[in-house]
Amino acid sequence: MDKNTDSTYETSLKREEISPDVVHLTHLTTPESIFHLRLGFASLASKPQSSTWYLYLMWPFTLSSVLVTWFYAQTFVIERNAFKMLNLQSWVIPRFHVQGDSLNKYGELYIKRFPELKMKIVDGSSLVVAIVLNSIPNEASEVLLCGKPNKVSYAIATALCEKGTKVTTMYKDEYDDLELRLSMECKKNLVFPGSYTAKIWLVGDQCNEAEQKKAAKESLFIPVSQFPPKKLRKDCYYHSTPAMIAPPSLVNVDSCENWLPRRVMSAWRVAGIVHALEGWNVHECGNLTFSVEKIWQASLRHGFRPFKINSFSSILNQLP
Repeated sequence: MDKNTDSTYETSLKREEISPDVVHLTHLTTPESIFHLRLGFASLASKPQSSTWYLYLMWPFTLSSVLVTWFYAQTFVIERNAFKMLNLQSWVIPRFHVQGDSLNKYGELYIKRFPELKMKIVDGSSLVVAIVLNSIPNEASEVLLCGKPNKVSYAIATALCEKGTKVTTMYKDEYDDLELRLSMECKKNLVFPGSYTAKIWLVGDQCNEAEQKKAAKESLFIPVSQFPPKKLRKDCYYHSTPAMIAPPSLVNVDSCENWLPRRVMSAWRVAGIVHALEGWNVHECGNLTFSVEKIWQASLRHGFRPFKINSFSSILNQLP
């Protein structure tokens, strides 16, 4: 009510927007996923994304939001966080499908087109590899690679073969591609044709339902992509997509990232934060890779912790 404070208030409105140190790009996954954002329902945003029956009653509004999203086509900030000396932001791309390797080689196109680009593009693939490798029980002597191969699955398979773990595949083209990447010593650990009796499955995109049904009981499905497989088997275990638990000092984490629990961040998001904390002034996208062990140790050092399912005891008892 004091008119003397009007000038102070107007000045505060003119302050410059804080420039983010790290930007995490995400996008909508389903028409209903817009309600799980912070601009939707807070009660939904605070829980992992899942199908809720009453959202079907809002289908007319959902359809209109899809149309608005499609025509609006403007990226917007959905979350602002602070961690140590960094300002973090999450931006939503108003699209339900974002082209990756087939369109821009996961950012490599932009690096080639803009060689003087000041920002660094981090796809987080090295941390994904580290998390998956550390999710596989040490007792496992064999894993089955299932789904569309990409640079992450190739890197995981290579690391496992070098470690002495048998990597099996059911497809000849995948076997040929992997064989070209391995040394003569490691090729003996690559097996074709594989066997569905393997207890550990590394599941990528396009691992179909028919293949899941062939898995042995008590098998463990570990996703190696950003999208989790459908949980078709009640007699098997499903790991989360590659993710880590955020440190308590990372503030303002009010909503869940897609299907992950609250305060659990995807490996792709964590990788960008760790790169900024460490001051690694390098790109990690396309054919550009990073040290798996280096980013794994750095993540742990900054307080991020592995996110795992409760128990592997039943699985370990079944391992050969």
